[in-house]
Amino acid sequence: MKYTQLGRTGLKVSRLVLGTMNFGPQTDEADSHAIMDAALDAGINFFDTANVYGWGDNKGRTEEIIGNWFAKGGDRREKVVLATKMYGNMAGDGVAAWPNHDKLSALNIRRSVDASLKRLQTDYIDVYQFHHIDRATPFEEIWQAIDVLVQQGKILYVGSSNFPGYKIAQANEIAARRSGTIGLVSEQCLYNLAERRAEMEVIPAAQDYGVGVIPWSPLQGGLLGGVIKKEVKGGRRASGRAADTLANPAARAQIQSYEDLLDKHGIEPGEAALAWLLTRPGVTGPIVGPRTAEQLESALRAVELELGEDLLTGLDEIFPGPGPSPEAFAW
Repeated sequence: MKYTQLGRTGLKVSRLVLGTMNFGPQTDEADSHAIMDAALDAGINFFDTANVYGWGDNKGRTEEIIGNWFAKGGDRREKVVLATKMYGNMAGDGVAAWPNHDKLSALNIRRSVDASLKRLQTDYIDVYQFHHIDRATPFEEIWQAIDVLVQQGKILYVGSSNFPGYKIAQANEIAARRSGTIGLVSEQCLYNLAERRAEMEVIPAAQDYGVGVIPWSPLQGGLLGGVIKKEVKGGRRASGRAADTLANPAARAQIQSYEDLLDKHGIEPGEAALAWLLTRPGVTGPIVGPRTAEQLESALRAVELELGEDLLTGLDEIFPGPGPSPEAFAW
């Protein structure tokens, strides 16, 4: 495994992040524990989750599965850089949030941290992340709440998720005015070969502020994982976002060109998509969310995969990015 610093911090993390969103809804507890053990054995030390994972009436279940894994001992907790997220309503589907039971008020931040710590069976969270922006709560209030939690030893660092570039800047400028507040150190954003809008503002802002970029959905919902090849071989068919995209003939032709290019180079599409992200400036590491041990093994191969300049050029031709900002939308 290869490692890097998380943004401008001294925290060393693996270049693959183990995403746990499938633990509970699609992968049972025993298999989830086996995947986490395999990830740790392979050198992955950065695990990501969220308080709402488990979904529906089972929100919090994923954190409980991780907590039960930590409780097995064997220095599991000590070896893991643990990241979780908060923002959403923890009530079941269709149940309106009780006032102050969602978003980023100081009250909900405090309540959410304590609930996650209990489910995770740990005394502290390494990277505590805001799952979304809160347009109603000022960052002065948010940072005051965070300062207290840091002083209490309940969290160490703070990250964001799904923040636009200007909110990353705003959050860190306000943090800089507060003595002892480090501000955001990471940003989780939707970023992959097929979805490169983050290059317009989010990634430049993150780089300027020393914020590590952690891409989620690196395979664009399976679209970049060899989906057409799998269909032809009678394997798992595309669903959700990938199926919607393939329904467009032009998009399907684009994905076919992508798979043909990688077939020419003898590289698996999913591994190439992850390896491409590892070449991108500002990227700490993509989140991989394996449902099985085999999917984890495939992701691990991407860390050692070297993409040649001709292949990188070919990928840019198939999936051209927006270009630098502001030139992409101005002169």
